[in-house]
Amino acid sequence: MSKVLLVHAKGGPPLGYVLNRAAARAEVHLLALSALPSSVAESAGSLCASVVTPGEAERSDLVSLIVSRARAVGAEAVLTCSEYAVVAVAEACEELGLAGPGAASALARDKRMMRRTWRQHGLPQPEFRPVATEADLLEAAAALSFPMLLKAAWSAGSTAHQIIREPHEVAAAWQRSRQVMAESAQLGFAELHVAEANAHFVVEEIVTGTASAWFEEPGWGDYVSVEGVVADGVFHPVCLSGRMPTVEPFTERAGITPALLPEEAQARVVDLARRAVDALGLDNCGTHTEIKLGADGRMWLIETAARFGGAMTVPQIEEVFGLDLIGMLVDQLLGRPVDWPAEALTPEHARGAAGSLVVLAVDGSGAAWPDRRSWDFPVVRENVPLAAGSALSVVAESSLPDGTPVPVYDPAAGANTMAALCLLSATDAATVLRDFAVLIAALPAVLPPAGPAPAGPTVPAEGPAALSAARPQECPATRPEGVPA
Repeated sequence: MSKVLLVHAKGGPPLGYVLNRAAARAEVHLLALSALPSSVAESAGSLCASVVTPGEAERSDLVSLIVSRARAVGAEAVLTCSEYAVVAVAEACEELGLAGPGAASALARDKRMMRRTWRQHGLPQPEFRPVATEADLLEAAAALSFPMLLKAAWSAGSTAHQIIREPHEVAAAWQRSRQVMAESAQLGFAELHVAEANAHFVVEEIVTGTASAWFEEPGWGDYVSVEGVVADGVFHPVCLSGRMPTVEPFTERAGITPALLPEEAQARVVDLARRAVDALGLDNCGTHTEIKLGADGRMWLIETAARFGGAMTVPQIEEVFGLDLIGMLVDQLLGRPVDWPAEALTPEHARGAAGSLVVLAVDGSGAAWPDRRSWDFPVVRENVPLAAGSALSVVAESSLPDGTPVPVYDPAAGANTMAALCLLSATDAATVLRDFAVLIAALPAVLPPAGPAPAGPTVPAEGPAALSAARPQECPATRPEGVPA
């Protein structure tokens, strides 16, 4: 049986889901750079041929560690689904002579290089400047138009995003973004291979999006993501994911599969995604390309990643379109024939719809809840009315234990202040959208009042859905296993 080394770090699809799909295609050896969620730690032995958790000293040269472990187990492919390990795995694959994202993988990780590459190819994107110091940011602010967005070049999940509306806000934004990146690194949400990554930032003008010109149904956000894969250098789009509006500054709240774009509009979006991915020169990897939608058909590239979309994007695609993207990518990396979609799948190809919602302590307009509440999924399930045929579940390992106070939303920390991740299955995407709106409105009313707030930020441990399931099981009345990271 073919052997695969799976490099695990924070982020990406639930680990249990990935292990289940990969183990069905090959003998899996797990290299854990982040602690395993407890349910995976208990069951990994039956899914993996080996599980290794290296010490800090071994991680000082991550590429050498991956290469050494791959050779030790005789791996014929090396895979990661984590944003923070993509570059290290790509470089290790190059050294091993194995299929992987390729030498250009950093272009899909460092937002400064990504934007420079797209500018060289004449692709539409916001005007930007790379910054490494407060002086750089002041100089960029003098050249760009307000408002602008400061973001960490190697971050994910909208971490360290700061909107700068006036010149006098530059210094405070710079200090806060650097502080958040330092805090995120302590929690394990940081680039693992590039030592100086936390010092790299980019600032860009904020372009004005509009969802109403693209979607017939109200409630959609003004951007979409194109999920896809690069196989032997050729981009294959899989489908489009829609979004609800972000929470200020640009924290993602919900992803919905499929996006209800008309066929002509979807074709235009996919074409731009293809040009964006092609410009980066990737070899073999999943892709996740975000595109802002504007008036009069205008579009701007937000970013591309050399991995599949995180949270529940991949499980949603399997539920809605029947595609096991993890298993298909394993086959691709092992040199087996794979029947990738000839074109991006549309709502007409979907069997129902699915969406994932990040629970944040803000209402539908982004305003903070009037008081503190405790997370309690059974209460939510029993008291929030959803459409007929809809089913709500919780991703336990990406959620706080029941009874834990919901963190106060911090715009700079983004998803670091989430309380839970919920998954909804419904008859169609419009129903998912409406159910999520009902859920968001109901949460501050149905959740029980919180006790004393914990000291410091509370971040849920990210991890798998139940190992035996393709999607999270409904939360039982007992407390789930997930614990704060």
